Amino acid sequence: MQEDARAKNRAGDKISKAREEAVQLVYEVTEQGAYANLALMKTLRHAKLSATDRSLLTGLVNGTIRMLKHLDWVLNIFLKQDISKQNPWLRSILRVSAYQIMFMERIPDFASVNEAVELSRKRCNPNLAKVTNGVLRNLVRHKDDIKYPPPGSPEYLAVYYSHPQELVDNLLTLFGAQQSESILAYNNRPAEVDFRVNTLKISQDELIRELQQSGVKCYASPVLPCCIRIEALEGPLEELPAYREGRFYVQNEASMLAAIILDPLPGEKVFDLCSGVGGKTTHMAEKMQNQGLIKACDSYPRKIDMLKANCARLGINIVEARTQDIMLLEEEQEPVGRVLLDVPCSGSGVLNRRSDARWNKDMAGIKQLTSVQSQFLHKAVSLLDSGGYLLYSTCSILPEENEQVVQAFIADNPFDLVGFDQKLSFFPLEARDKENARQGMLTLLPGKYDTDGMFFALMQKSKASGVRGRAGT
Repeated sequence: MQEDARAKNRAGDKISKAREEAVQLVYEVTEQGAYANLALMKTLRHAKLSATDRSLLTGLVNGTIRMLKHLDWVLNIFLKQDISKQNPWLRSILRVSAYQIMFMERIPDFASVNEAVELSRKRCNPNLAKVTNGVLRNLVRHKDDIKYPPPGSPEYLAVYYSHPQELVDNLLTLFGAQQSESILAYNNRPAEVDFRVNTLKISQDELIRELQQSGVKCYASPVLPCCIRIEALEGPLEELPAYREGRFYVQNEASMLAAIILDPLPGEKVFDLCSGVGGKTTHMAEKMQNQGLIKACDSYPRKIDMLKANCARLGINIVEARTQDIMLLEEEQEPVGRVLLDVPCSGSGVLNRRSDARWNKDMAGIKQLTSVQSQFLHKAVSLLDSGGYLLYSTCSILPEENEQVVQAFIADNPFDLVGFDQKLSFFPLEARDKENARQGMLTLLPGKYDTDGMFFALMQKSKASGVRGRAGT
């Protein structure tokens, strides 16, 4: 037993910290139900890793979790028993190692195999270390000869792009083969990082110069004047002076369109009913030049605390934030002129943002979500002045959460869709999407404009529905 212990200690000395932490995190996510983003964030906060190892760890964990279905298909070719029947630690080691061999060209195959063998010896036993060695060496020899399901078939798309079969089938029904494959491919790309310029403090050109002087590789967004696209960022975001001094906010370009479409004006009163941590809230405040009032609420206290911190960092003082269940809101004595309702949804448009999100989606549960979405919309009626504007948005691309919810709402309430194509004149919408925006509803498919997937519907409350009227946009 002492010899075994000494052998395991020697094995540990040969394993890189980043790869060992990656196996640990993949084990926690796949075997214990941990959330990938939270587990990774915790490790990055406490582990003493170089910038290179932090990047490697992030890539290994997110990549392995995203590609689980693909990796398991490949590994089962070389295993005598299905991977689901293997030792849990062996499963995680093989998955992380197979990801390196299949998808990370910069890591030599021999390094991936050797460290996997040592990890198996440390986490499992010498016999399973031999299994690891045999399986991975076979994979290295035959990785260019892997046979997948018939190309173009639904099963192929689910396996090759590593998505649940039910989700793939749904996408194919909605968008066809070519568009669905583009969406699946986009979902497997590392999430883009975009900075929204805080126009209360700095211009786009000025911020680009400051970021470049801090070593950030970036450039002006070709489609959004308030956005900067990030190519490379060394070190933690929080260490950038521009971040600490509130000169930008991290937000995807598609999400930035919400404030632009609703278009609140300086001095107005606005309600943000599902504010979250405040991405859209603070963008509206910037568009309002920090003049007026935004009443922001969310049912999670931690999100409201983060919203308040974000407002303080950005220099915004017109946001009145509170923890509140939307359905328990009392009718306002003075209804507001604009309401933003970014409802809880399936997140089917942002599956690239969280590597484990695709594995946690229950398509049958969408009916419960649509019920909540409808309830929130009906609640918004009492908070909005006659003639006022309501923007309904989701990060979903599924019609049952989007067009169908909005159409059912309009059928029962004194609201009309309002076109917003002119507000997006700077954005390179294709003809069909431009026409949809002109009709008042727009779905951005993931990757189509190099952005996340989002849905927007702009509605106006009929002036005949109340005694108060107000000027439109």
